[in-house]
Amino acid sequence: MQTTDALGRTPQRRDAHSNRRRILAAARQKLREDPDASLDSIAQAAGVARRTLYGHFPSRHALIADLTRDAGHEPRQVFAAARTADADPVEAMTRMVLAAWAVGDQYRMLIALGRRHLGEDAIRATLTPAREEAVATLRRGQREGVFADHLPAPVLAQALEALMLALAEDNAACTWADPTGEASATAFLVAAGMAPQAAALQVREVVRRGRAAGAG
Repeated sequence: MQTTDALGRTPQRRDAHSNRRRILAAARQKLREDPDASLDSIAQAAGVARRTLYGHFPSRHALIADLTRDAGHEPRQVFAAARTADADPVEAMTRMVLAAWAVGDQYRMLIALGRRHLGEDAIRATLTPAREEAVATLRRGQREGVFADHLPAPVLAQALEALMLALAEDNAACTWADPTGEASATAFLVAAGMAPQAAALQVREVVRRGRAAGAG
């Protein structure tokens, strides 16, 4: 008789879930180090047999598609975690940018791989929820006069996203260092239409509050 755990899962099913998680974690690491890493090398890094990897992901395309979907979930989750009911548009956007920066280096490469292997339409669909959140916040700020309105909010959001990706690329390449994302968040707010001094003050204040909340 086959045993089950408290959730009714069989040991085989638990092993399958565990293997899948290990494969995805190994793939993120290996592809970050080498975008052309083979499935065999990923299986070895995950500590699973090649047939086990192929049982979950029959092709490189399937593996990258799954990783790219994860890449889309991550910004959505950090945006939701950064959202506060009483935050004004500038504070809300600052929180989003700082939160996204914390995971940006890890998923920047996956977005690039997705574009390379899956196409722009697939990436656009994956990132739509996170982008909609950013557009809504920018639009609210434009209505309140704190963000520039020379571009429609969706166009401004795309331009700002490109800026952040470029900054993340440079930071990853060690051409300059911005470990906390404060400089990049300030640049983001300035590009959104804020005065540099006001943008820098806003970022410092959000960081200070975050540290105080963490300490408490």
